[in-house]
Amino acid sequence: MRQFEFASPKTKQQAVGLLGNSFDDAAVLAGGTDLLALMKDDVVHPKRLVNIKQVAEMHGVTPRPVEIRVGALTTLGELAETVAIRSSFPILHEALWEAASEQIRNMATLGGNLCQRPRCWYFRNGMGLMPDSLQKGDIRYHAILGNLGPAIFVSPSTVVPALIALNAKVRIVGANSAREIALEKLYRTPQKETEREHDLAPNEIVTEIVIPHVSGDTRMGYNEVRQKEAFDWPYASCAVVIQMKDDKVASARVVLNQVAPTPWISLEAANALAGKPLNEEAAAAAADAALAPARSLGQNRYKITLAKVAVKRAILAAFQPKPRVAHHG
Repeated sequence: MRQFEFASPKTKQQAVGLLGNSFDDAAVLAGGTDLLALMKDDVVHPKRLVNIKQVAEMHGVTPRPVEIRVGALTTLGELAETVAIRSSFPILHEALWEAASEQIRNMATLGGNLCQRPRCWYFRNGMGLMPDSLQKGDIRYHAILGNLGPAIFVSPSTVVPALIALNAKVRIVGANSAREIALEKLYRTPQKETEREHDLAPNEIVTEIVIPHVSGDTRMGYNEVRQKEAFDWPYASCAVVIQMKDDKVASARVVLNQVAPTPWISLEAANALAGKPLNEEAAAAAADAALAPARSLGQNRYKITLAKVAVKRAILAAFQPKPRVAHHG
């Protein structure tokens, strides 16, 4: 690990004031579960670490009449144990519980999870997001959707699809501005090596996540397909939030991850569900529709089948929920 300066601001404005105009100048340190690993492997080497853990206003969960606001420094473990999350947003609770081991959940922050870098082993070994040799190498875990451009890594977070399905927003603070955007707008596919996969300037930080309450007859489901039951990176995950009317689907949000360079909102699956009763036939048709645009790169063909499984299971879970009492035992 290279030498770096260390600063511990007490406010958001102090924090952004310590960031530079380049990602090489400074990096934000929250839980550190991703950043420190990247620094140890010399993948990133900021000249300054801005430790934001002491910014009190970025901690905690605040329920409000129409939404819940979550400070970006709230850990995954704290959020998973929040009663309002467990009762109102079961898919988020499940995604949080599945996101990491217990040790990591107690360190990793929600903001850090949303902003974590890709797990692509080419990137993690210092070869960049889009090395020229990538498509000739080992790409069995790479993208099956949105992979027509130079970037074929996959977006890593298991928490993000649940939040996007719930129409969450993020608040971003910069040196001279603040903005609030839909969470899905935080992600982008780089077109060249110098671009990053998040819509954040070097001197901006995510400070808060806003989750609107659901209303009416709303059903939710979450599923991820992975190799082992213990903590592991999924091959594919899917979260669905479905609005029902007269026992039929009025609207749906179907969001996949680990399948594309950005979280993938499937309009095809939502359209396939519209006007249908929630049953196995409709779930299977929506899964087929969601993966119809998928493109195999050769070694990752199996991911298309597994992603279909994740979509179908998530939809079925929306009307046949199975309680996971082990989460609270």
